[in-house]
Amino acid sequence: MFPGGRRLPRENDKVCLRREIREELPKLKLGRLTLWKEVKSTNRHSGRKMSDSIFIAEKASGQLDIGDKKEIDRAVWRKPRSGMRLTPTSRYIRDKLFPRP
Repeated sequence: MFPGGRRLPRENDKVCLRREIREELPKLKLGRLTLWKEVKSTNRHSGRKMSDSIFIAEKASGQLDIGDKKEIDRAVWRKPRSGMRLTPTSRYIRDKLFPRP
């Protein structure tokens, strides 16, 4: 699953992403962030409106040590099509960023 979270009041999307990464994976360092896509939709089960801002990091370095074990139980680097179970949003992102050859 890709990192996610909610913005705090007066936070923009980039600041929110950096804070969420710092909370959940405190030793991971992200390079320059570029907005790739904004997706707005409605959850078909709950009816809740959803808004996702998807960023691409120029580079990522550091260790994947867990910060908040209530949020994440493990983190590993994986190849995009390594048999992971993905949410529909994560599958959409993977397929757009890493199309099948």
